[in-house]
Amino acid sequence: MDRNLTNYQAEGVLLSVANGTLIFAPGDKSRAFLIVTKGVVRVEQTNAAGRTVVLYRVEAGDSCVLTTTCLLSDRPYSGFGYSEGEVEAIAIAPDTFRRLLRNDSAFQELVFKGFSARVGELTDVTDELLEHRTDLRLARWIAARPTCVINMKQAEVAQELGTAREVISRALKTFEDHGWVNVGRGQITVVNRDALRVHGTNA
Repeated sequence: MDRNLTNYQAEGVLLSVANGTLIFAPGDKSRAFLIVTKGVVRVEQTNAAGRTVVLYRVEAGDSCVLTTTCLLSDRPYSGFGYSEGEVEAIAIAPDTFRRLLRNDSAFQELVFKGFSARVGELTDVTDELLEHRTDLRLARWIAARPTCVINMKQAEVAQELGTAREVISRALKTFEDHGWVNVGRGQITVVNRDALRVHGTNA
């Protein structure tokens, strides 16, 4: 664990949750400020039509902007938070959070640095959703993956990009016809990353 994070262990309790745990949901009140020390928390939102989009992921050393907003405004959560893998976090009670925010400059930097980073990611997500060419967004998303094999179902990719599975399926079929990817059951294999990058920059 980062030495800067261990400073706050005594201020809270260590929380541990299993993979796939629902950590918070719309309407929940924030019971603690969480500093993730291990694993990843996926934060997503679902609209009235049931379509889900991933807003951002909170990794080790990060904090969640929705949680921060809830604690500062005393408003409930508006999205979902799920653990990806086993997650450990330092849970700091609301009163302790407010005291540290008033008196601890290092804690202030931790909170607002995380807040700024997440707001930037939310802006990127909004920009992506406003762009109607899903094939361009998909091409950029695939090209940015660190490995050549993406082990995800098309429904999961659709969730990442905030669109329907059928839209992703059509776009992948086109990419496959061009020889840019190979599509299998629950798997996408990148064949021509450069072509995907070029397509993703088309206006």
